[in-house]
Amino acid sequence: MTPEGERLFEIVSRVVLVLFALGWGYSIFSAPARAAAIASGEVVSPTASFTSALTSPDAPKAAYVTDAALNAIANRIIDGSRGASGKLKANIQAAPAPLATDTLPPGATLQYARGGEVAAAPKGAGIWNVLLAIGNAVRPVADFNIITLLPFSAKKNGRVGLYFVGNWPSEHGATGPKKAPGAAYANPAGFIEVTQQNADTPVSEHFKLRNFLTHDQPNVWPKYLVLQQKLVDKLELVLADLQAHGVDISGVTVMSGFRTPQYNYTGGNTGGRANLSRHMFGDASDIYIDSNHDGQMDDLNHDGKITIDDSRVIEAAVDRVEAAHPELVGGAGVYTAAPGHGPFIHIDTRGYRARWSGTSGG
Repeated sequence: MTPEGERLFEIVSRVVLVLFALGWGYSIFSAPARAAAIASGEVVSPTASFTSALTSPDAPKAAYVTDAALNAIANRIIDGSRGASGKLKANIQAAPAPLATDTLPPGATLQYARGGEVAAAPKGAGIWNVLLAIGNAVRPVADFNIITLLPFSAKKNGRVGLYFVGNWPSEHGATGPKKAPGAAYANPAGFIEVTQQNADTPVSEHFKLRNFLTHDQPNVWPKYLVLQQKLVDKLELVLADLQAHGVDISGVTVMSGFRTPQYNYTGGNTGGRANLSRHMFGDASDIYIDSNHDGQMDDLNHDGKITIDDSRVIEAAVDRVEAAHPELVGGAGVYTAAPGHGPFIHIDTRGYRARWSGTSGG
């Protein structure tokens, strides 16, 4: 089955589950009310009857059906926020805002929680859990969070808090290529604050915040991350395409995600790095597939060797994804093995097509 077919199947399955849960709950709990209404000649709204029964403590097995129905409704509500891949588990926002949805049933609301605080909309920077409330019943939306950014203005003298990030090229007057979208090389909108406690927050099915952190300042927490949602969506689409072509993608590894300007210019092996590297803008990652867990790229083309040709297997998936999703067009650079690492591929969403090969950098 193609990735598009799988996504269609998932959507149809969820709709069927929602209808089943609603119908089952309504048929069980509205029977007494409907019987009384029929006897008295009143007309009862099915939605009103179900919502009332859903939260009634007198309804038999109310907790079980409430969980089933609420979970089904919650999953349906956030379908539109899971990206083109259907695999996103977070919505990254420059400014706090509630999720836009037109699928809430009557009497239902979305709420947002952080720590002990519950609000009608996210407030301030941080990671907010999404809650679905119907009457007195409240359930968290599983595997989905709102992540709001600390504004870029929080950076002072090259630091955000104690974490040294340096300065972006545009702060020195540099601009990107003319073919790039206007805002592609502007300062980032802000930063995700990553602590030791929230570093494993999932942003999609295969990736967590931790995977995209710069490899520097190991003892400084919190760290600050620039990450664009469209990159995560593209990576998930590439993995889905590879899987559809028979590749075991369970060992996907991010070798390099976000790089602060300071680290991009001076940290680690800087050979081959661009002064305007997309890594500084949060929409680039260097990845490889290591499902046999030997620390390097797998033999994806099954030729018995680990070479740059294995990176090209992933590049072919990037080509197919960009053909199907031109809004995610960007760069793909394949790299050979070098001291300290095996072959890998750079993937970004810079806004125009770019392809290259190299021996180091990323």
